[in-house]
Amino acid sequence: MNLSKIEAYSHLERPPDPNNDASFRELVGPAKNSHDDVDNALLYAIYKNAVEFFITEDREIHKKAHKIGVGERVFLISEALYDFNRCLPSQEIIPTPPALVKDSMHNLDLRDPIFDSLRADYPGFDEWFIGKAQEGRECYAYRRTDGSIGAILIYKVESEPIPSTPPLAKKKRLKIATMKVEHVGYKIGELLLKVSIDIALKNGITEIYLTHFTQPKEDRLVDLISEYGFHKASVLKRVNRMEDVYVKNLCARGHDVSALLPVTISQIYYPSFYDGDLVKKFVIPIQPEYHDLLFTDFSKGRQTKLYEHSGEFVVEGNTIRKAYLTHSRIKKIEPGDIILFYRSRDTKAVTSVGVVDDFFPDVSDTDEVIRIIGKRSVYSHTAIERSNKPLTIILFRHHFHLPHSVTISELRRSNALSGAPQSITEIDNTKYTWVKLQGGINESYTVH
Repeated sequence: MNLSKIEAYSHLERPPDPNNDASFRELVGPAKNSHDDVDNALLYAIYKNAVEFFITEDREIHKKAHKIGVGERVFLISEALYDFNRCLPSQEIIPTPPALVKDSMHNLDLRDPIFDSLRADYPGFDEWFIGKAQEGRECYAYRRTDGSIGAILIYKVESEPIPSTPPLAKKKRLKIATMKVEHVGYKIGELLLKVSIDIALKNGITEIYLTHFTQPKEDRLVDLISEYGFHKASVLKRVNRMEDVYVKNLCARGHDVSALLPVTISQIYYPSFYDGDLVKKFVIPIQPEYHDLLFTDFSKGRQTKLYEHSGEFVVEGNTIRKAYLTHSRIKKIEPGDIILFYRSRDTKAVTSVGVVDDFFPDVSDTDEVIRIIGKRSVYSHTAIERSNKPLTIILFRHHFHLPHSVTISELRRSNALSGAPQSITEIDNTKYTWVKLQGGINESYTVH
């Protein structure tokens, strides 16, 4: 045995002695040899809570562990890998634009100007940053072409109570430790919020929070997070001031939403949404080139643009709230209705689900169209100006991509659709439910 490798492990100082505990010896049974003495001593450390877990392939130790009531804390290697991996942050890749890169804090330059205001607002920021960098904390960063940081998201998976007023009980949460955008006008703040939500979902987390010194007048961060369901839950006392604690629930289940409109559920509990009988369901065809621009996080075969690799963004792809323009004369779409996007030509499948925020039929004035959609559409000012009018505008929130796109052949076989949709097509609740189940949408995030 290589003794130098043993030295790499922490030592248990003053381990408890099973020879002084008659009740334990009676439970575990008499030792037959020195090997049993060692096993019993190891188990006694678990029994007396000197250590939390024990990993061993020795089946006799497992039998004894169950006999003395600590079997749930003694693992086989395979069991330990499975259970401990569930507790660690997911390493699954979050789809992001090429310009936004997952990184480690130690690769960031603390002298970058983006940290100047944080340093001024938070005494001890540098010490905090250095400590977290040494811990290996991860982040997402957008760097401009000159190498400076244009946006930063630093996060942490936590399970501790929050000592605020009122206190927030112990719970697994995603903490947004730092979210700051200097490169404005590209909806990067919304993108970082979307990334935070995706990280939480990948880790089975249903609550996100951040602390913030709310500005008395205009506070752009509060305006942004409030739009997606963050609310002030408590106040946290710092060394020299009080900070507000903003919390967001991702799952509407377990909350009383009976008095809320379907569209309000989508807004407050995003990405959860209501899909019961009170809302209609529609299939919307979308051409691949527009699908690629609107849903840049749809990773199944999307070809990124050259400028995306030069620090630029597809702005409408950064947003959670998006706009869809059509010449359809449909009039019966309402806020809260469900829309399923059918990608035509190549994939020929339903890929994504959204919830209608607002609906504007028959808009003829170009300036009015642009005013309504802002930067949330894939269509340029010139394209809108040259397009036939009137246009119908659907503002919606993109909630999920279907884990399994539902192909046109599957849709036909199930009679969900008779053929590839050529225009916006309403489907009944039974057909929608089949598509949702076939597509693999997590029912935990739907309310009926």
